[in-house]
Amino acid sequence: MNVEIRYTPSGPVYKGISGPFRHIILMFRELISARELIWRLFLRDFSARYRQSVLGVAWAVLMPLATVGVFVILNRSGVLEIGKVPIPYPAYALLGLTVWNLFSVGIAAASNSIINAGPMVVKINFPKISLVIASIGQAIVSLFIMIFLLIVIFLWYGIAPNVSGIFLSFLALLPLYLLTLGLGFILSLAAGVLRDIPNIMGIATYALMLLTPVLYPTPRATAFEHINLWNPLNYMVNGVRDLVLAGTMKAPFGYLYSAIFAVIVFLLGWRVFYFAQTKIAERV
Repeated sequence: MNVEIRYTPSGPVYKGISGPFRHIILMFRELISARELIWRLFLRDFSARYRQSVLGVAWAVLMPLATVGVFVILNRSGVLEIGKVPIPYPAYALLGLTVWNLFSVGIAAASNSIINAGPMVVKINFPKISLVIASIGQAIVSLFIMIFLLIVIFLWYGIAPNVSGIFLSFLALLPLYLLTLGLGFILSLAAGVLRDIPNIMGIATYALMLLTPVLYPTPRATAFEHINLWNPLNYMVNGVRDLVLAGTMKAPFGYLYSAIFAVIVFLLGWRVFYFAQTKIAERV
């Protein structure tokens, strides 16, 4: 089937596809056709992020270590009561932060993806979805750097993770990635209208990390417990952590509902982005 796609101010114009599901078909065709561009943009972003920094990849390690270090000091000084955890606290906190960084780094990168490519967006006609997906690729790089650090910490403390749970945990990260991508689509558009969005999201994701049991176990019979009953990030982060440590999830149904929610957010965000991408050049 020969399909022609043109991006105009009034929306994507397509030839060769008809029927009630033509937009869905075109969305997938656009995604497939953009795969090489996504890879090239990812390599460009990776090179720009680490080549122009003195410490380079080390920043992806130093910032999480600094965050965990602060909580370790607060815990040992008695300022903050962490509670009982199944493994040494630094390893427990770093494991949660490794999962969380996929979300926080991805959101930050996606929020800036359209703005950072301003001249390219204005002058070149191409599927803008490639910018968002390529930017979140940096979160995947950060994830694997953190995993290497986590392996070192586990060896240091002599912690033996659940072998089968490790493989399942990578699959369990998929809904978190889809949630990040879906929100990234929306935030990248919003940032084109309001340039403060990336800064706002930086503060919001940090505040959300403190509200979500990332660096501490869920306090029982507290307001935090009730809040996190409705927090899908709680189940996504701790579900992966449970798999790595025990091979099973403590709240499988909560994780299932959160995964369904993530898929819905991804599909809605993708669809909104698809129809709004032709308006981006007017705002950048």
